[in-house]
Amino acid sequence: MTVRAFWDDPYAARIEATIAAVSGADVELDRTIFFAFSGGQESDAGSIGGHEVLQARLDEPRLIYTLANGHGLRVGDRVMVEIDWARRYALMRLHFSAELVLEMVCAALPGVRRIGAHIARDKARIDFEWPESIAPLLPAIVERVAGIVNADLPIVSAYSDPATNRRYWEVAGVARVPCGGTHLKRTGEVGELALKRKNVGGGKERVEIRLVAQSPRS
Repeated sequence: MTVRAFWDDPYAARIEATIAAVSGADVELDRTIFFAFSGGQESDAGSIGGHEVLQARLDEPRLIYTLANGHGLRVGDRVMVEIDWARRYALMRLHFSAELVLEMVCAALPGVRRIGAHIARDKARIDFEWPESIAPLLPAIVERVAGIVNADLPIVSAYSDPATNRRYWEVAGVARVPCGGTHLKRTGEVGELALKRKNVGGGKERVEIRLVAQSPRS
């Protein structure tokens, strides 16, 4: 099984690995920093052995990377795995922002149900099943998130069950949430964000999240 080094050090932009399996254009690694789409968080962008990764997918417990045909890599080859760090960092900041917004909406609206989420480089979104506009909640949520960000609290990310790769993030006094994504070290890295409500029809509410200021650590 591939060692998911993106959990050990989500700030690593390159790592040396060994090709563990090859099937046509698909390769697997003994260890990787290259995150594959999961939990709404988009895949990283980057390369393996100098070959662009065209697709990264999670097929538990496997992580499979598709390269161009004719890549020439063989089992046992040592390769450099590199990711687009600017993209990864934006994804981490938006991911954690979305997690905070989700926790606060659920606390404010007992019975609300999350029905979808997507974290991209430029924005994140969360979809809820709720019969009324949640726009009136957003200013207070932005203020609460800003308080957590400005407090620059440590974010713990660890295994809840190593045997099944179950993980969580936790900020003391805020929340502990099951999640297998890549996470920041401190809340202060989020920076300032903006929220926008959209009605997507049929009793569904969408909150879009954008970063409007760089992280102090960028």
